[in-house]
Amino acid sequence: MGRPLIGVSTYLESRARWGVWELEAALLPAGYPRLVQAAGGLAAMLPPDDPPLAAAAVARLDGVVVAGGPDVDPARYGAERSPRTGPAAPERDAWELALIRAALDSGTPLLGICRGMQLLNVALGGTLVQHVDGHVKDVGVFGRHEVTPVPGSLYASLVPESCAVPTYHHQAVDRLGEGLLVSAHAVDGTVEAIELPGSAWVLGVQWHPEMGEDLRVVRGLVGAAS
Repeated sequence: MGRPLIGVSTYLESRARWGVWELEAALLPAGYPRLVQAAGGLAAMLPPDDPPLAAAAVARLDGVVVAGGPDVDPARYGAERSPRTGPAAPERDAWELALIRAALDSGTPLLGICRGMQLLNVALGGTLVQHVDGHVKDVGVFGRHEVTPVPGSLYASLVPESCAVPTYHHQAVDRLGEGLLVSAHAVDGTVEAIELPGSAWVLGVQWHPEMGEDLRVVRGLVGAAS
């Protein structure tokens, strides 16, 4: 069998610079495709598009990764905006929520990373904490902290021991979405991984595996996608 095709959602930035150009760009930090490739998959970028097209996009894929990025609009989970919540990204919110729903409906293996995990929770009716301290080392600098798996979870089957992970986030899961279970915690109790039992393969992690060298989570996705 060939390598499974894994779609990864992208940023949509009004201004990005490369070479002599400074233009609007759909972009993805290189760590994401490299992670998929190192885990045995082929990576395809999924820039924001018309949400009704998400099902057609997912139908051509073997797996989906919803990448990290800006804060989810609190209106998506019925909350008022906190002064510490960042600017909304409506195109990404709409497109990635549609990708998540399409993956869930079709049984396509799904991994949410950081923002992607938060959107998975919101897609299933959950809410977010709009600010937590201690999970950002400095502006633009990834930190590390320990994550402990919940025994018996999908995540624990992939990573059975506590380990340090690359982290950069200031929001987190609050009320769990329907059917979701917590599968890992940080030392301070922050929810660090969630999963959807009974589904094909659905996992969200709050940290950034694309900034580390541990391939076990993404190998789990690629294995399910195969």
